[in-house]
Amino acid sequence: MTEPLLQNTEKLQARLKEIPLEAGVYFMRDRNDGVIYIGKSKALRNRVRSYFRSSQDLSPRIAMMVQLVHEIEFIVTDSEAEALALEANLIKQYQPYYNVLLKDDKKYPYVCITWSEDYPRIFITRKRRMGGTKDKYYGPYVDVFNLKRTLGIIKRAFPLRQRPIPMFKDRPCLNYDMGLCPGVCQEKISPEEYRKIMLRVAMIFQGRSSELVDIFTEKMEAAAEALEFEKAADLRDRIQVLQNLGANQKVSLPDDTVSRDAIAMAHDEQHNCIQLFQIRAGRLVGRLAFVADSQSDVPEAILQRTLEAHYQNCDPVEIPNEVHTQLELPEVEILQAWLSERKGRRVAIATPQRQLKAELIEMVERNAQYELARIQKQSDRNLQGLEDLAEILNLDSLPHRIEGYDISHIQGSDAVASQVVFIDGIPAKQHYRHYKIRNPDIKSGHSDDFASLAEVIARRFKNHANHQSPITNSLETDFPDVVMIDGGKGQLSSVMKIIDKLGLRDRLTVISLAKKREEIFLPEQTDPLVSGDPERSGVQLLRRLRDEAHRFAITFHRQKRSQRMQRSHLDQITGLGHHRQKVLLEKFHSVEYIRQASVDQIAETDGIGKKLAQHIYDHFHPNSN
Repeated sequence: MTEPLLQNTEKLQARLKEIPLEAGVYFMRDRNDGVIYIGKSKALRNRVRSYFRSSQDLSPRIAMMVQLVHEIEFIVTDSEAEALALEANLIKQYQPYYNVLLKDDKKYPYVCITWSEDYPRIFITRKRRMGGTKDKYYGPYVDVFNLKRTLGIIKRAFPLRQRPIPMFKDRPCLNYDMGLCPGVCQEKISPEEYRKIMLRVAMIFQGRSSELVDIFTEKMEAAAEALEFEKAADLRDRIQVLQNLGANQKVSLPDDTVSRDAIAMAHDEQHNCIQLFQIRAGRLVGRLAFVADSQSDVPEAILQRTLEAHYQNCDPVEIPNEVHTQLELPEVEILQAWLSERKGRRVAIATPQRQLKAELIEMVERNAQYELARIQKQSDRNLQGLEDLAEILNLDSLPHRIEGYDISHIQGSDAVASQVVFIDGIPAKQHYRHYKIRNPDIKSGHSDDFASLAEVIARRFKNHANHQSPITNSLETDFPDVVMIDGGKGQLSSVMKIIDKLGLRDRLTVISLAKKREEIFLPEQTDPLVSGDPERSGVQLLRRLRDEAHRFAITFHRQKRSQRMQRSHLDQITGLGHHRQKVLLEKFHSVEYIRQASVDQIAETDGIGKKLAQHIYDHFHPNSN
């Protein structure tokens, strides 16, 4: 196995000499030949060499990365701007671990326009990149109330698609009659015409409301001259809506015609809160927020990376003429050249020091400070809860990973379980897991929460049983410090029998939390803990975990029950197996739509022939003959 370059000075120096003093992109690879970091520079050799100088002040994260580097590769580009664009594409392709800067924080919502659909929808989401590659996301926005208000006004001013799935198969819903939707479910408007409407809506989130007002004003005057007064009145109302959207967002600057972004940050040892104000025609049209790990890099580099990540997802028309930054960026020339090339005209990046522009940066920084204080308060609450929980349970250290389990069913039917995970007191949804209860004795009319919990715990920790499998890094990372069962002494006792069989009693701290009095039970103790005061911060942390486990379990149970109820009607049709049922439901979305469909419409479904389609139709219309 080869050594890391830091331990092989001769190989390192030889490799550095091969790297040219030109603009380009460099790759850092680990011992498994995986890409762990991608960077860019206007002088590749100087930039790569700086990582391996003992005097270089690297962040802890980057210093750790350098120790893992076994190979360095590079691609030379014609310009610095081309290097930045290539770096962005390669990061999307490889997704290197050490390039992760901004946290995927679900606190801040985005606006999504689903351009991947024939009739695009617009909605607010906290999950970015959940749809098609053509879908467009704007944000993340700080002011959720104002965002919802804006979207509500837009949906009243423009006839837009209101539902992800049509309510009726053969007629439009009430939204069409009220003028809120152009009837996309029945194709009463062509996709081309509808997309023209959505393009105008997108202009609002691109900060181009003033352009849209000019377009509507010109059309209103033309309609009035043509004596089309109803159309002119409709355009007049839309103009008033657009003007009212930013009526109270005026920013005092000397040149109101220039579009500009202003970015600043506030940070402590752990958190880095970044805010970006979008100012168009003298009005604040967007206030975006980003969160980064303070240990990931120096503040100047974090600001630059944030701007690069933000503008990579922007259309050229959204890029402003000026960008004002709180700190001087380390590679400002590269970013400035890249933005200018994308926009097709010069984009200026500056760090204002005086007068109104400096005051604008101070305003952005002040807002970032408020956001940092809010995050610190939440972090302090989590830390206090972890410390109190460690004291209640007499733990040697703070619990890093806590898992909660709950069961959901209706008299035994559609029984499921949930596993939720809190890391450092914060929900880690990427580690959540669902379980379908496999026990054949648990069925409709017969429930057994004790057996269900025992089954789930056995399945969860089977790989850790008696150290039978090698303890890999992933297994150790996956191992919880505390396991919480939703229930009382009975549920805890059934779980501990399984824990003993797995040989994990000495390694696992298992407790239960009873709902009635929020009492904490420990194994083999008849009475609850005296310290289980519902108002203690440690108990409140367990309650949040328990409530989240309950929410996650009942959501999955409802989903499973809904699927069963839909399929129960189709199960009665002979010759219609599980796969064909699934295909039918994917096309028609519900049993009721299948009931309303004609024989020819059913026969158009993949795998459903004319004969079976007739059979399905006859099942829903027994008197049709």
